[in-house]
Amino acid sequence: MSNLNELYSSHRTGIQSKKTSNDPRSEFQRDFDRIIFSTGFRRLQNKTQVFPLPGSVFVHNRLTHSLEVSSVGRSLGTLIGNYIVENHSSDLNEASKHFYAYDLNNVIASACLAHDIGNPAFGHSGEDAVVAFFEKNEGELKPHFSEKEWSDLVCFEGNANAIRLLTHQQNGKSAGGLLLTYSTLSSIAKYPCEAIARDKKYVHRKKFGFFQSQKEIFLQIAEKTNMRQESEEPTVFRRHPFVWLVEAADDICYNIMDMEDAHRLGIISHTDCKELMYTLALDLQIGDRQRMDAQLDKIQDKNNRISYLRSKIIGAFTQRAQELFQSSFQDIVSGNHDKCLFDEIVKESKALQTIISFSIENIYNNRNVVEIENAGYHVIYELLQHFIPPILKKEDTLRKSDKKALRLIPMQFRYVDKSPYEKTLGILDYISGMTDNYATELYKRIKGIETGMHI
Repeated sequence: MSNLNELYSSHRTGIQSKKTSNDPRSEFQRDFDRIIFSTGFRRLQNKTQVFPLPGSVFVHNRLTHSLEVSSVGRSLGTLIGNYIVENHSSDLNEASKHFYAYDLNNVIASACLAHDIGNPAFGHSGEDAVVAFFEKNEGELKPHFSEKEWSDLVCFEGNANAIRLLTHQQNGKSAGGLLLTYSTLSSIAKYPCEAIARDKKYVHRKKFGFFQSQKEIFLQIAEKTNMRQESEEPTVFRRHPFVWLVEAADDICYNIMDMEDAHRLGIISHTDCKELMYTLALDLQIGDRQRMDAQLDKIQDKNNRISYLRSKIIGAFTQRAQELFQSSFQDIVSGNHDKCLFDEIVKESKALQTIISFSIENIYNNRNVVEIENAGYHVIYELLQHFIPPILKKEDTLRKSDKKALRLIPMQFRYVDKSPYEKTLGILDYISGMTDNYATELYKRIKGIETGMHI
């Protein structure tokens, strides 16, 4: 089993030596606050979670989803931290006892806050558009890049982009990105391998976790948090133990919150939603059935009734995730675990399996959802088509229209004297950071769909 004293580090990106601080917050509490006040996090408020942002009816966006995931993650971090202190105290030094008792929850909460920060506008359809753009233009674009660089682009992934956004120094900005601790960053790395090592047969390699531009810093993160290396070439690590908690918190939230949103929007009926969630609550053996029935009878508002069931279910999911983590503790800490905690919960619950199937058919394939996915894909693809070819041209071959396109790119994303790979990542930084509204408005303006002054 890995040394529990070596799984965390308060070292930060971009900072060579630690300085004495009078800040009353721990290093890991400061991570949470840095993320909360960051521009990238604020932009999540206008990035689609599942449903088009409908105005007066509240549904989740990426920001509210991340806050809720962080809340569940904090609970899991507290429960597991207490478990480690109570059951493995003899393996811990004094600093580690304090960390697991008081700061593991801050690390997990911070990582949960930032887990979606690299996702482009329009969710997975935005990711798909990036991948499709490079695949469809392979003949023209691929010669500019090495094999590993090209793999980054044709496998573009929000998880890897999160590591870049959180650690990359943009033009004119501070080194080290948000200057987060290595502990928080390692907890986000669901797929700790480079793109060329992707393999869907393995849970830790289904996607990839860092671009070539971030490989050096990722290796530092892995070293400082004692991640187990599986392969040097290609570079592959086993998941850090904390990742399983962040992933579980995310899975717990979106699998049930999307049902609540669909109900609130009238996409699914109250009868269907209540029946599905009530059956799941019973399947999870939540407390006293008579007490739950009595409480539901007291609640007249339909949305509140669903919210009550949702809260009971999330509590049960959290408890079960804790139990599964603890039962697999040796394998998880040693880097040998290979099953997502929530997948295990799904296998145990027929009612949850029914909800997932129902959601795929009636929520994720709802016309409104599919329309926004189609629109988002088109918007992101066309923005890439507008900016990528000009950024890769030599100065003396630029047309006037190319120069005009380049003038629209903010200076912080223009890497004039860098390699084609870095120039391209600059454009991806710019486009992936856009909100749904900004991307749509820019698309309309450059396509001539909307004209006039914008101040």
